[in-house]
Amino acid sequence: MQTGFMENHTVQEFHVTYFDADCGRSRAEIFDTYAEAQRFANKYCSGEDGWAVIDEVTVEHVRLAA
Repeated sequence: MQTGFMENHTVQEFHVTYFDADCGRSRAEIFDTYAEAQRFANKYCSGEDGWAVIDEVTVEHVRLAA
C-alpha cells in the first residue's frame, strides 16, 4: 500500500510592492507572470507620490499526493 509521496518543484512569482495613495500605505500583490505584474505596477507609478517595485521570486512548491 502506497501512503503518498511529495513532489517538489520551483516556480517563479512576481511580487509587486506599491504605494496605495487611497489608504496611504505600501501594499503587495503576487502575480504568476511578469507581464501581469508590470501592468499592475504601471497603474501605481503615475502621479507625484506613485511608485511600484517588481521582485522576481523563486518559490519551492510542494505537492502532496495520497
